[in-house]
Amino acid sequence: MTDEHVENEVVEEQVVEDDRLLRLAADFENYKKRVARERQEYVALANARLLAELIPVLDDLERALAAAEQHEEAQLEDGVRLVHRSLAALLERHGIELIETDGKFDPHVHEALLSQPSEEAESGSVLDVVQKGYKLGDRVVRPARVIVAE
Repeated sequence: MTDEHVENEVVEEQVVEDDRLLRLAADFENYKKRVARERQEYVALANARLLAELIPVLDDLERALAAAEQHEEAQLEDGVRLVHRSLAALLERHGIELIETDGKFDPHVHEALLSQPSEEAESGSVLDVVQKGYKLGDRVVRPARVIVAE
């Protein structure tokens, strides 16, 4: 074999290897795009399911407002309670849990809005809840806003 023949083989092998690497890189880019597109589709589907379950709650609220226009206080209260139960059940079905506020202040799940002196409660304990907090699994969706004893 001549040097020129060997050199041509090396160049051909290099061209084949370069082509293989380019194809591999293109396949990987296509994979990343497909995964991103699928993730967006999953999020859209999850949102659509949640919104579909919220529509009956909206219907209940509209019925409660219609009763309020007719000054039917008993029906209004029943309507609002129905909406509250429906929404609470919907959130529970999707894994939303109420954050406990009994006992000591926990900065991971509570947000202290105010601290007040208290003779009855131990320092650092939650005195009152200004706004309930919720979590989804271990993740805090909204911290409980509380008043803490000094």
